[in-house]
Amino acid sequence: VQLQAYGGGWVRPGGSLRLSCTTTGFSLNDYAVGWFREAPGKEREAVSCISNNGRSRYTQDSVKGRFTISRNNIDNVVILQMDNVVPDDTAVYYCAAEMNPHRTYGSEAPRTASFDYWGQGTQVTVSS
Repeated sequence: VQLQAYGGGWVRPGGSLRLSCTTTGFSLNDYAVGWFREAPGKEREAVSCISNNGRSRYTQDSVKGRFTISRNNIDNVVILQMDNVVPDDTAVYYCAAEMNPHRTYGSEAPRTASFDYWGQGTQVTVSS
């Protein structure tokens, strides 16, 4: 079971990036999927998560209105569209999958311990 996160890179403030999370060896259809990030010297934090059917989402306050999570279960991919990025968005971004077809999200940030599988991370650097 492997997750692959890709699409990171360098971008100027105000720019956009599109991160993708896909898998080899299994289907994401029964998994809630989350994007997390870890900046130097900081703990890993949930950025945005989506339930297996796409009907429930969590988005961190600092990225609301700028980042959008979506999924395509036919293509087995979860996307994090990052718009109007700021330097504080600089981090390694990870996608993770939680085997929970009944997952719903509220305002509380999902815990990293809830997720069963993790990708390798992709670096996002926002600077001018």
